[in-house]
Amino acid sequence: MNTELDIVLDAVKQAGARTLELAENGFETHRKADRSPVTSADLAVNQILHDTLSKQFPNDGWMSEESPDTDERLQRSRVWIIDPIDGTSYFIKGIPQYSISVALIENQEPILGVIYNPATEELFSALKGQGLHLNGKPVTTNALADKPLRILVNPSRLGRKEFKALEAHATLQPMGSIAYSLALVAAGQADGTINYDQLHEWDIAAGWLLVQEGQGIVTDSFGKTLPFNQPDPISRGVLATRQNRHKDFETLLTKRPEKKS
Repeated sequence: MNTELDIVLDAVKQAGARTLELAENGFETHRKADRSPVTSADLAVNQILHDTLSKQFPNDGWMSEESPDTDERLQRSRVWIIDPIDGTSYFIKGIPQYSISVALIENQEPILGVIYNPATEELFSALKGQGLHLNGKPVTTNALADKPLRILVNPSRLGRKEFKALEAHATLQPMGSIAYSLALVAAGQADGTINYDQLHEWDIAAGWLLVQEGQGIVTDSFGKTLPFNQPDPISRGVLATRQNRHKDFETLLTKRPEKKS
């Protein structure tokens, strides 16, 4: 698996450099059928990753936010799950809350995860059973718990006061990329993240493994684990926390508002 990781890290760095180049020199923006934005940077990253990984691992399946999805991936034991730019609207605005997310799934479980924020030069990586790394160095998250909890949440829901019941019990910070949020929690830079939105596997697959390898706890918004590479690759939100803050996090969730669609 070290070979796969080395190849992904090189490709992600190349993709990140291209992202920053387009951010500086200009990019095109369009709307997809669901009205969400997509830029020429999203497509460029997708092309770099697809070209590299399909050439190196031709027998693996592929699922990406910016590629047509087919049932072919369901026949493969290994599948790459990609979000070329998670947080595209923040990339468009020049806010450094976006990331490139790459996961390798084997038999429905993440075994490799890489999340790269090129704007902040933070490169998070993990192989199953081998711990979490940030910019190539092992990460330990055994620091004493600080209070209050620092929780990363969806900015629009925070703006609509949907987390008002939690504000007296935690410091709530808006974060535009759920993949980046999971990476920050994994590395101990936040105590947890709450997201009740309908998410796709590409939003969370890499971050799911990063949290686990950072000795954290991650579930969907109903406390369930997830199999990946499903026919319908939709998840019911995501909750993640550092292990040493999990009891405090669970207590916080008892004060959570009703989930809204």
